[in-house]
Amino acid sequence: MINQLLRSNLKLARSRWKCDLSQIALQLLKALTARYQFSIAEGDLIWLERGWYVTHTGLIRLASRNRCAGIHAKPAVGFCDPQTQRWAFEATVYKTKACRGFVGYGDADPSNVSALVHGAEMRVAETRAVNRALRKAYGIGICSVEEIGSFAAQSDRVTKKISPQPANGNYGGPKVRDRLCQIIRQHQLDPNLVKAYATDFCGTKTLREATREQVENFVGHLADWAEKDRNALLCQLNGYLGQKEGAA
Repeated sequence: MINQLLRSNLKLARSRWKCDLSQIALQLLKALTARYQFSIAEGDLIWLERGWYVTHTGLIRLASRNRCAGIHAKPAVGFCDPQTQRWAFEATVYKTKACRGFVGYGDADPSNVSALVHGAEMRVAETRAVNRALRKAYGIGICSVEEIGSFAAQSDRVTKKISPQPANGNYGGPKVRDRLCQIIRQHQLDPNLVKAYATDFCGTKTLREATREQVENFVGHLADWAEKDRNALLCQLNGYLGQKEGAA
């Protein structure tokens, strides 16, 4: 089982980030796979800024595999200011019913979250706190991507490429782009693979040639599939691994 997962992780890592990965990075991936059974295909790990980051999805899946007894999160009231959207949370992870608990803190405000989630700082703070507590509980030395907000930022940048404003104004308005970016972040999808799928779905050589209606239909289709069967969607997206990114 581990060997099969390792082969899958190495194959996907080399396909997605082959230009950035060093032998040291691949060795670390092997160690993370063997110790925690993280899966790139399931969205557990992502390579950003020359480093591996675990995702909230990966941490929750790890807790489930290890029969985590419970997670309790509550606001750190003294550090919260609802009027300025500044929030801080304390989370405690109980690995077993007899466990005294592993505590982690997370904070969020408009200055340290993606523009995409402005207005949702409270939920971001809670997620960051839970992630830190889980990392402490299971001895994970790499940071989670939600704690630094890098994944959201990368999704913003790539999604802007997916839906540019062409001269004829056919598609890609801010609402469509923001919705797509939200789906990518919420379901931990690979932005480049989503772009390749979008081009195929619209039946055009490049997204610049797609109409606004085609892109809106794709976004609705992607959201529906991600909610109903994310694993099947990931299999579909992985079919585009190795394809060159089309011109936007």
